Amino acid sequence: MHIGVKFCGGCNPRYDRRAYYESMIKRHPSHAFSIAEEGGFYDCLLVIGGCSSCCASHDEYRYNKLIKVWDASDQPEFA
Repeated sequence: MHIGVKFCGGCNPRYDRRAYYESMIKRHPSHAFSIAEEGGFYDCLLVIGGCSSCCASHDEYRYNKLIKVWDASDQPEFA
């Protein structure tokens, strides 16, 4: 599964979003993670927000499934 990753702008981060991203890569070695590019298509778009607002836009991406996380304890299911 190809997972595109979109980070929020980081105006109010409450956890280390990069460390979270790296933990997702380690926890899910069978999936291909990459930073999402406008116009790209992804099986899943993972929006990593730094706080409960999780206000990062995602309209410029195409995807089958959208997952938003805003806390380091969030454990998304990609299947």
